[in-house]
Amino acid sequence: MAGEAQDKNWPLPKFYFTVDLGGGMADASFQEVAGLDIEAQIIEYRHGDSKIFSNQKMPGLAKYGNVTLKKGIFVKDNQFFNWYSSIKMNVVKRDTVTIKLLDEGGNPTMTWTLTNAWPTKISATDLKVDGNEVAIETIELAHEGLKITNA
Repeated sequence: MAGEAQDKNWPLPKFYFTVDLGGGMADASFQEVAGLDIEAQIIEYRHGDSKIFSNQKMPGLAKYGNVTLKKGIFVKDNQFFNWYSSIKMNVVKRDTVTIKLLDEGGNPTMTWTLTNAWPTKISATDLKVDGNEVAIETIELAHEGLKITNA
């Protein structure tokens, strides 16, 4: 029923979350987080005296997808561009990014931690003379590890 405390029989809603970009950046409220993916690359192998006419499949290196964050554009808020502008020839400011899914009390129930995250792409909003939507900017982060923990 509505208003009752969340229990273990129902999935958590996905609309209540926080994102901490780390590195002393100002807090931002995000509209969307996408790309929290982990994949094991497949190594195919077949030794010469195998009686089976197919390859063995073994897990290889872990592959992490880029994470996309979307938020509204605010006056005098250039923190994404400033972070992106810090990229120099193989020198970039890397930060730990923490994404927390919250319960109705604001307590974290699940946490995704991105290790050594850095911006690879920034997209500004599209502009339309007949539109009435909020201006949204997008940042895409590459990272070197994803850790998932539960409360």
